[in-house]
Amino acid sequence: MFLDKAKITIKAGDGGKGAISFIRNKMTATGGPDGGDGGKGGDIVFKATKNLNTLYGFRYKRKTIAENGHDGGKTNCTGKNGKDVIIEVPCGTVIYDATSNKVIADMREDRQLFTALKGGLGGRGNSYFATSTRRAPRFSQTGEICEEKEIILELKTIADVGLVGFPNVGKSTLLSVISAARPKIADYAFTTLTPNLGVVSYFENIFVVADIPGLIEGASEGIGLGHDFLKHIERVRLILHMVDISETDGRNAVEDYKILNKELKNYSQKLAELPQIIALTKCDLLKEQILKQKIENFKIEVTKILNKNREEKLQHTKNVVENEKVETVNENLVEIIPISAVTLYNIDKLKGLIWNKLKDLPQSDDIEVEEFDFDKRDKVSVEISQKTDGSFVLSGGYIDNLIRGVVLSDFVSFAYFQKRLKQDGVIDKLKEKGLKDGDTIHIKDIAFEYME
Repeated sequence: MFLDKAKITIKAGDGGKGAISFIRNKMTATGGPDGGDGGKGGDIVFKATKNLNTLYGFRYKRKTIAENGHDGGKTNCTGKNGKDVIIEVPCGTVIYDATSNKVIADMREDRQLFTALKGGLGGRGNSYFATSTRRAPRFSQTGEICEEKEIILELKTIADVGLVGFPNVGKSTLLSVISAARPKIADYAFTTLTPNLGVVSYFENIFVVADIPGLIEGASEGIGLGHDFLKHIERVRLILHMVDISETDGRNAVEDYKILNKELKNYSQKLAELPQIIALTKCDLLKEQILKQKIENFKIEVTKILNKNREEKLQHTKNVVENEKVETVNENLVEIIPISAVTLYNIDKLKGLIWNKLKDLPQSDDIEVEEFDFDKRDKVSVEISQKTDGSFVLSGGYIDNLIRGVVLSDFVSFAYFQKRLKQDGVIDKLKEKGLKDGDTIHIKDIAFEYME
């Protein structure tokens, strides 16, 4: 089953807890602290691979959590780091932050790696807190706790050429004869239900062609299969527009051409401005004289359409210039070639035409990755609120980070905690909110009385 979009939850591993330990052996009965640090939590890493072509594996596996770091041990032994989790996705997968919908990674290249979340740091053991005046600290630091994050994975096929056309115009058949791809082929609409990729060789050159499921009128508005799959031609450099010139299904070749170009434009102006080659398919179904006449009529009508489009663009450019703005008008030259994938008529010529177009076209741009810290960890915010009884509640990233290294039940540790609250201005902020001598302050599940 093909799946090209998935929403999943990821979480890096928490850091391990630092150890509280003292040297105890027959040689040193009252030795100093020797508690080791906790290990770092595992990272969440994405890896692009050409061996996958769908996000189906995420249909049921919606949550991935990396291993936590191990706790520190005696004799200054550091805890083992948690194992990283490597999540494989198909090449062409774009990763979005589900909250802001910003792009955080574009996984285009095979074996490309992206570390989405880093594991939490391990807590310091009690040996770290020993000083000349505090020789036996009976507290350690807990590991850093990591938050869960929601992301969206969206697969956008990477190919040089996108095959577009109405259902049953012969896209799959063409792909099967110009490449080693073996898409499902049958004489009914919507045979292709998933994008198929084929690698095409032309002498010593190669290029990738994507067979996009058949589009219909209204595809850009979500009708039929088109809306879901138009995104798979966003990265292509050239459009191969396939039109059934035989018109054996009662269709009109010129109208089909006009409709699908309109759908491309409605979906994306960028797609509409891509260079095109028009392949007139199923030529083997017509007698030579009838085929010749149909091709001639099609060329005349398409030329009229292109001339009209060119005039509209020129007029648009004129209007823009009058407004003292600059805009480049992209006048695409459209090649028209009759083919038959059954008899191989003009197939080699088509491959040559495609390559000659591609070699002069720039590579498609990477999707812009917005500069923001997806894995940002709050270590500075302080939030102050009051309960109905007038007591104060302290919370926020600063508090969470500070109490990692504090044992509130230990006198020395608690004294250090109070000192930090004064040094970092938290007490002053509480006084601004009305804190007085004897008031109660709540932090997590601990409550203590403030004394001047």
